[in-house]
Amino acid sequence: MEDPRVEECEHDSNKTEEDTQMEEGEQNNKDMEVSPALISVHPTQNSVAVAVGSDLRVFNLLEDCAVTLVDESGGTSHNDSIRGIKYGANGKLFVSAGDDKLVKVWSTESWRCISTVCSEKRVSAVAVSHDGLHVCFADKFGVVWVVDLPGFDGTEGPLNKKAVPMLAHYCSIITSLEFSPDGQFIISADRDFKIRVTVFPKKPLDGAHEIESFCLGHTEFVSCLAFICSPDCSQGILVSGGGDSSVRMWDIISGSLLDTCEVGAKVSLLQKFLEIADCFGEKKYHSPLLLTGQLESDASEGNFSTVTDICTIPNCTLIAAAIQSLQGIMLLSYDLPSQTLSVAKVVSIVGEIFIPTSLGSSISGGLLWMVTGASKLRSFDLSSLSRVKVISGFTKSSPDSSEQEPVVLADSEIPGGTKLLEKLQGSISIDERLSLAAADAVKTAMCNLLIKKQYTVEKREFRKRTRNDKKSKQ
Repeated sequence: MEDPRVEECEHDSNKTEEDTQMEEGEQNNKDMEVSPALISVHPTQNSVAVAVGSDLRVFNLLEDCAVTLVDESGGTSHNDSIRGIKYGANGKLFVSAGDDKLVKVWSTESWRCISTVCSEKRVSAVAVSHDGLHVCFADKFGVVWVVDLPGFDGTEGPLNKKAVPMLAHYCSIITSLEFSPDGQFIISADRDFKIRVTVFPKKPLDGAHEIESFCLGHTEFVSCLAFICSPDCSQGILVSGGGDSSVRMWDIISGSLLDTCEVGAKVSLLQKFLEIADCFGEKKYHSPLLLTGQLESDASEGNFSTVTDICTIPNCTLIAAAIQSLQGIMLLSYDLPSQTLSVAKVVSIVGEIFIPTSLGSSISGGLLWMVTGASKLRSFDLSSLSRVKVISGFTKSSPDSSEQEPVVLADSEIPGGTKLLEKLQGSISIDERLSLAAADAVKTAMCNLLIKKQYTVEKREFRKRTRNDKKSKQ
């Protein structure tokens, strides 16, 4: 049986020496691309998954043990950097995909790979429909593809599935992909500042042709999307973060911008207070009142930081934001009746270097999971790093009871304890120099999203000659 893994590029037998040099240069550039560590949490916190580089690591919280992945396609599950991981809404499916052009669908009951789908381009984002019948993924060329998984119950053998193009962003890299809470819309964001809201069709394999709206307002690439669920709004309220150092709240039906929170300028100012607080051993929680009144002057100096990830926290009115230069997370408070966003507080990580690259939460548990790290780190014996932290203390706002302060759990207090950390991190202790290198590498990677590659005529012709996604004529 033919191995359904990545198709190798076909090379011209008359390849010139110049072509060979260009090909080596292309490969060297690809090898230098850093992959930030990712985290995803099962909807009911049955398990937690971390991806760093080509490694996919899963810990079963119910059984308090590490998960062994079963992949019958042969070799390692992934052979290049993983760029997207996500649980389905009902928790039965898990999807991983990345630079090896493979999309893998896993059963979370057996953690067996039930389908391996080949992509024509490297994959940048993944999503699972709410009914669990379709997996969508986006590639680096701006196309969203769909795979159908009819009647899946976790007991079938490996499914041989082929992806079908569903919609496109016209040559702009798609950075994030999400379904609305009611499953009626699929939202895609790109590096050209756009957020597109598309009606998810009843027959996705026939394409998605109805655009509900565009959410326009970001002035740099959109890096992440999340939804606020509300009983009064079945499609939810969209929240986005981007390279313009802002978190924005949207009505996806009209595409209207409801509110904007300029978090980058506040982070820059906060760093000054943190330095002072650290010197005097002050508490880890900083009131937003310390930040007011100086936003405009600080913003004029151009001190901005990319929002790398956002995560809504169920059962409370808080959104967590990971920001490129912040050693911790910023909590934003939202008010749906007044349609406003504001900074609630900052939870800083002290005692070690920890700038989150990805966030995750579940509908139960009241915990915020965070990971920091990256792959392809140079000049170190260990080429990748992942470090996991958890914040607890999130409760539903109530005028009759005082809210708990969010607390960063010690390693021994994290669900799964040292067994979980050993699995998801690869080791218990983390070298501080490696943490610094990972933070710098991720910062460079995010900055590179701001820069569109410019190719010479010769290089463009070379890329045309060696591309491996040309469709064969029927």
